[in-house]
Amino acid sequence: MELKDKVAVITGGASGMGKATAKRFIDHGGKCALFDMNEEKGNATADELGASAIFCNVNVADEESVTAGIAKTMEAFGAIHININYAGTGNAIRTVGKDGPFPLKDFKFILEVNLVGTFNVLRLCAQEMAKNKPVTDDGGRGVIINTASAAAYEGQIGQAAYSASKGGVVGMTVPIARDLSSIGVRVNTIVPGLIATPMMMAGFEEQTPEIREWMDQGPIKQTVFPKRLGEPDEIAKLAQALVENDYINSECIRIDSGMRMAPKF
Repeated sequence: MELKDKVAVITGGASGMGKATAKRFIDHGGKCALFDMNEEKGNATADELGASAIFCNVNVADEESVTAGIAKTMEAFGAIHININYAGTGNAIRTVGKDGPFPLKDFKFILEVNLVGTFNVLRLCAQEMAKNKPVTDDGGRGVIINTASAAAYEGQIGQAAYSASKGGVVGMTVPIARDLSSIGVRVNTIVPGLIATPMMMAGFEEQTPEIREWMDQGPIKQTVFPKRLGEPDEIAKLAQALVENDYINSECIRIDSGMRMAPKF
């Protein structure tokens, strides 16, 4: 599927991987709806990207919120061809720690955002994709790209909830791709390692000297080659390839410099 004149719904679109992907797609002629809960960053990013971007204040885990975001997207652009789900969060709590067992509400919250939220958005976007006329010679109507994590395979100490949520994203890739094959929608999952996003860098937008020093002492040692954090645009490039290559379907693709996560940094 070509990006030109296609409309993408990108969750977590206000910053990090979502912002980088939106910029890349718009540079190639696409239009993007940025779903995010950070209104200040979301509006700023949409303004920066210009007329081909809109911001929608969306909580991915809330059905009414997502429905409203999709309605705003359809009103602005008239269709949805691509859905990329980056929105997510994490915590670090041991199954049993000095304060007792992992609080169940905290476990459920991570699954609600990362797993249920991803499914919530993609199912509602797929409903709109089914209405599209085919845009490829194979009858393709849409592309969905979800985001897991290396923690889906090698979760670290304290990542029971995060790993379970991302493992769920990996696990639903094939069945959803099979479900949506009848309407010409492909489904793939990007599996990032250590990417230089605000979530990875404790809220910082850029790699400050302090962040680099901490990274060099722990996380960077776990990378193989290259020995660095990944850049958001490297994720965006993979997302572009997954949209444009019509023969990639049902895949979970690691992008992590070859690292395998140790029990802790």
